[in-house]
Amino acid sequence: MGHIMRPNSQALKHRSLHETEREFGGTLGAVCIPVLLPLTVLFLISVSRSPGASLLQWPPAVPSTDQLWDPVAPVLLLGWIALHGLLYAMPLGKVSQGLALRDGTRLKYPINGFHGLCVSGVLLMLLLALGAPLGSLFELLLPLAVCAIALSFLFSIYLYIRSFWVPSHALALGGNTGNPLYDFFIGRELNPRIGNFDFKYFCELRPGLIGWVVINLGMMMKEVELRGSPSLAMMLVNSFQLLYVADALWNEEAVLTTMDIVHDGFGFMLVFGDLAWVPFTYGLQASFLVEHPQTLSSLGSLTIIALNGIGYYIFRKSNSQKNQFRRDPTHPSVARLETIATATGKRLLVSGWWGLVRHPNYLGDLLMALAWSLPCGFSHLLPYFYVIYFTVLLIHREDRDERQCRAKYGLAWDTYCRRVPYRIFPYIY
Repeated sequence: MGHIMRPNSQALKHRSLHETEREFGGTLGAVCIPVLLPLTVLFLISVSRSPGASLLQWPPAVPSTDQLWDPVAPVLLLGWIALHGLLYAMPLGKVSQGLALRDGTRLKYPINGFHGLCVSGVLLMLLLALGAPLGSLFELLLPLAVCAIALSFLFSIYLYIRSFWVPSHALALGGNTGNPLYDFFIGRELNPRIGNFDFKYFCELRPGLIGWVVINLGMMMKEVELRGSPSLAMMLVNSFQLLYVADALWNEEAVLTTMDIVHDGFGFMLVFGDLAWVPFTYGLQASFLVEHPQTLSSLGSLTIIALNGIGYYIFRKSNSQKNQFRRDPTHPSVARLETIATATGKRLLVSGWWGLVRHPNYLGDLLMALAWSLPCGFSHLLPYFYVIYFTVLLIHREDRDERQCRAKYGLAWDTYCRRVPYRIFPYIY
């Protein structure tokens, strides 16, 4: 699996832009998903703070207008995005080149997301020292989500309109079908930029991902307000998720070879995912714990810490091995690994982490996801929403990868699949 998702140029010559295969249920998905997912975000937040926290209680309690709107929310949201826009544009860290585009050029990207996380951390500590009521993020969660959803729609409309002024080689292959609803959803332009400011790369790892850990911190401060000190369960959730976000930003350069950057256009799907879905649904465990405190035994907490550690180890080691192999296959750490040659000239790894299962990074990811939910106990389904959603997402993504690789590598891919029969879980799936 040590390869880059890049469509085969030969295949592209035989296929016009309008004939690409539609994903996510085509037009029907493009109409339903932008309606259903924002409602899901608001539903999950409402449920997480309701006394019963039951996902299956029907009809769900509808929040009042007062609960959905607060004039502070848009100011906070826009201020937060502006702060990270400023940090992105500052000459911190190194500048890295992306993969070659269809016209042969390579875009430059600043690798300074980790600096952004550190600056945010310092600012938050200052605010806490000055007595800022960070716990009020708990009350602001719904209004902030409403503003993030509204912003996602407005920004996606802007991106869709501006894509009609860019040359055709700057469009994403899958997002130029001529169907406006589908193209708006999947994204027409591959790398929308103003000057050197790359919207897709900025949104991918900055405001939403760092915002997620800030919301978690707000939930912890709310718990301190209510009970005098943070619980062990809350501290575990906060530290596990902070580790995950810090890791993503420390290894920010690796995002330049992912499908999101290389292959997908920047439309509603990614905008909403980055700005609303990630910060408001990935951190449900913390908002759940504010209203539903849990006590953990020492053995329980040690088991959960071990599970998160094992998951993180598999996730980090396998990703590092893949990235090293992509950058420099002759590097001593990957030079001895066994590979299969393909007709495209690329080689597929069949030993090391990638000989164990086809997606060892997904396996690590899922073990971590489970460790984030376990501190919330077993009395409710809601804290496990992320694990369930993530399992479905990764199986879908794995299927999508599979189709692309089969089209790209042909016979070599079949050989690879025989050598590495399991997709995500060894001996299971």
